[in-house]
Amino acid sequence: MAAFHSPSTASIGMVLLLLIGFSMAAFAYGNFYHKFDVVWGDGRAVIQEGGDLLTLSLHKTSGSGFQSKDEYLYGKIDMQLKLVPGNSAGTVTAYWLSSKGEAWDEIDFEFLGNLSGQPYILHTNVFCQGKGNREQQFYLWFDPTADFHTYSILWNPERIVFSVDGIPIREFKNLEFLGVPFPKNQKMRLYSTLWNADDWATRGGLVKTDWSQAPFKASYRNFNADACVWSSGSSYCSSNKNAWFWEELNFAKKGQMKWVQNNYMVYNYCEDTKRFPQGLPTECTFADIL
Repeated sequence: MAAFHSPSTASIGMVLLLLIGFSMAAFAYGNFYHKFDVVWGDGRAVIQEGGDLLTLSLHKTSGSGFQSKDEYLYGKIDMQLKLVPGNSAGTVTAYWLSSKGEAWDEIDFEFLGNLSGQPYILHTNVFCQGKGNREQQFYLWFDPTADFHTYSILWNPERIVFSVDGIPIREFKNLEFLGVPFPKNQKMRLYSTLWNADDWATRGGLVKTDWSQAPFKASYRNFNADACVWSSGSSYCSSNKNAWFWEELNFAKKGQMKWVQNNYMVYNYCEDTKRFPQGLPTECTFADIL
C-alpha cells in the first residue's frame, strides 16, 4: 500500500489561489438579472439558470429583445451567443451599442439568417452622428448555431474593433483630423433583439421566413463589460481601464484580421464604387496607411 502524505501548506495555498481565481473569473461575468432589462417580447425573452443564460424567441406574432441597465462611454464588451439553428432565413439576431437622439452613435453586430446548410452572414456597421453606410459583411469560419461563440466590441478613443472568439475582423479608426466623425461623446446602451426582417435579410428579401419552423431561438451567456459606466452625469471606469482604453492591434492581431478579410469578407463599403460614384468615403483611403 502506498504511503499517504498529507498535503503541504504550499500546495493547499496553491489550491486556494486557484479556487479564488476561478471564483473571481466567474464573478466577472454579468448576471442577466442584474445587468439587463427585458424590454420587448411579451414573455419571449427568458432569463434562466439563475441569471446565467438568456434566450430570445421569435414567433410570427412578435420577436423579443433586451437592453443593458448601464450606459457606457468606451469599453470592451463581450457576449457569447448561440444563433438560431436550421432554416433561419428571414430572421435577424442583432447585438449592438447605441445612443439616443436624432444624431445617434451606434456600433452593430447583426446576424442574418440562412437556409439550412448555408452560412450565416455577419453584418457590421458603425453610425456616427446619425449617419451609417459603413457596412462590412462576413461569413463565419464555424457553425454559429452549434455552440456558443464570443462576439466582442472594443471601443476606445482611438478605434472600434469587432472581434469573434478573440480574432479581430474589423477595425474602424478615429480619423477625426481628416473630418471623419467618430463616436466619442455619447453614452451608449447595449441592446439585443431577435426579429423578422424577411423583406431584406436573406438574399435581399428573396427568401422569406418559414413560420412552420417557429419558434426561432437565440441564446446568450457570459456577458462581460470592462467599461466606463455612465452615472449621474459622468463616467466611472473599471479598475482594468488601462488594459483596453489605449489598446491597439499588434502585428499578430492585424495578421488575423487580414486573414479573415481575405477569406471571409463578402461585402465592404470601401470597395463599392457604384454606391459612392463621387468617391469612396475618406476613411476608406486612409485607414490602412495610418
